[in-house]
Amino acid sequence: MAPLFAFPIDSSPWVTILSKHTVFPDSPSAMTDLKLSVSDLPMLSCHYIQKGLFYPKPNIPIPSLLSLLVSSLSRALTIIPAFAGRFTTYPDGRIFISCNDAGVDFYHATAPNLSLSSLLPPSSDTPKPINNLFPMDRTISYQGHFRPLAAFQFTELGDGAVFIGCAVSHAVVDGTSFWHFFNTWAELCRGGSPNSPDFRRNYFGNSKAVLCFATSAGPEVTFPVDAPVRERIFHFSPDTMRRLKSKANRGQNNQKLALVSGQEAEIWGKQIHDMKINTKGSEISSFQSLCALIWQAVTRARQWLPSDYITTFRMAVNCRHRIEPCVSPNYFGNAIQSTPTRAKVGEVTGKDLRWVAGLLNASVKAHSDTAIRQVVADWEAAPKCFPLGNPDGAVINMGSSNRFPMYEGNDFGWGQPLAVRSGKANKFDGKMSAFPGREGDGSADIEMCLAPETMAALLLDEEFMGFVSDY
Repeated sequence: MAPLFAFPIDSSPWVTILSKHTVFPDSPSAMTDLKLSVSDLPMLSCHYIQKGLFYPKPNIPIPSLLSLLVSSLSRALTIIPAFAGRFTTYPDGRIFISCNDAGVDFYHATAPNLSLSSLLPPSSDTPKPINNLFPMDRTISYQGHFRPLAAFQFTELGDGAVFIGCAVSHAVVDGTSFWHFFNTWAELCRGGSPNSPDFRRNYFGNSKAVLCFATSAGPEVTFPVDAPVRERIFHFSPDTMRRLKSKANRGQNNQKLALVSGQEAEIWGKQIHDMKINTKGSEISSFQSLCALIWQAVTRARQWLPSDYITTFRMAVNCRHRIEPCVSPNYFGNAIQSTPTRAKVGEVTGKDLRWVAGLLNASVKAHSDTAIRQVVADWEAAPKCFPLGNPDGAVINMGSSNRFPMYEGNDFGWGQPLAVRSGKANKFDGKMSAFPGREGDGSADIEMCLAPETMAALLLDEEFMGFVSDY
């Protein structure tokens, strides 16, 4: 078993922490410090990413399973030593990951009064106790200067099922790199030999920009963490996804949208400057079609928004393959940007799905090497943390991806995952996360966080709920 160091423990009303240890890499790291990129630095004000998976009851004794999980985690930290490091700020203000083998936290917990049926109820809001299945609640990514950059929690439920929850500084990884580590850990548990990610700092690695903070305590999050929200997961079957895509692309070959002008041109100028939107030859994806459905439905549910008000749909975009020259698909770190699509409330709610999906499709298509470099140049001119949130009540932020390997590759040796869930991190009105559906074949689950009155109205929207499927 990997070296461990025990700490005092505490518990929540639903979950009892039985043990907490520091797990170290099983071999000393020879990796040099890794400089945070222009895509990492803005995430320093975000909470740690919290994602995890439910699993069926293990067929091996828990003590043996814990030993296997810890030893494989130790080996995973040798492959990806950045997780076991800490942030360090150089005298010139640049921030690095020091791969110093300081270790990660590993918790063993039990929740005898919780079960799969109580935590995964159909057609219900997400139960609050799920938040207790994750470590490092509401930890801000900058705190990786003096706290572990990653922590893991293994929780036994009352019915024998288990949950593995992970929390990682968002300034260390995006979703691609997060799930690469999860896959690596699981593959080592199965006796495999996973590939290492690409640690080269070749995604704007030569940037001289420095993000400064007023105090050593670092930044605060940019949204109200205690604002009331309801959280719910909506499932969209493979057939539904195909129907939405067909609906969004219907008649596309005969459609040309006119060059925008006036106030609309001002809106579009921020994202596709003076560009003619032409969907011919550019198929709208099933996910873009689903996002259009969500944008329309949530905007309808925000009944207080005036028809001429501007609503924004932000979508996280992976830049690894968009930048020229491209970086490795396994580039380690953040290589994402947020693409905003803007339109009037009355247009989003009054026009058809094809029109709204076409806007999203055009924004994503326009996010090319040139656009990426412009975003970087703008940030370098005025470095700041990413303004995560919904300040005017008219924004949707779509994160994560239904293409991430959350079910694929995450069998630790006793069965495939049953469900993916997230903790309280980075949640506010309008925050959404995309997960793959467990059945695969293009299905999707969308985790929605909405103001209570908005969620209530959304659940009464027959057009939207007609596309929602049972688990």
